[in-house]
Amino acid sequence: MAIAREEVFGPVLSVLTFKDVDEAVELANSTLYGLSAAVWSRDFSTCLEAARRIRAGTIWVNTFLEGHAELPFGGYRESGIGRELGRLATEDYTETKTLHMHIGARTDWYVSK
Repeated sequence: MAIAREEVFGPVLSVLTFKDVDEAVELANSTLYGLSAAVWSRDFSTCLEAARRIRAGTIWVNTFLEGHAELPFGGYRESGIGRELGRLATEDYTETKTLHMHIGARTDWYVSK
């Protein structure tokens, strides 16, 4: 379906089924776009595995649309033209992934290259 292949902006949620993490990652990466993604699970090792493998600029784990102005924002592949916000806004030729994790009462963040 188009909603699973195209970059849609607005209050839209598409839900796809999958058998395992491999298939979920394949579905997430089989699009031209990679602005953001969200991973939900009680098993944090599963979340981290999926987050490492999904090619998107921002990945939220057990949360959605949280962030700070200091963290870079932007997509992979055909999503965006670089990074906005934070120090990395000047590094137009990097592919950065932001991972938000909600663990109990606090939210941690991690940026990797």
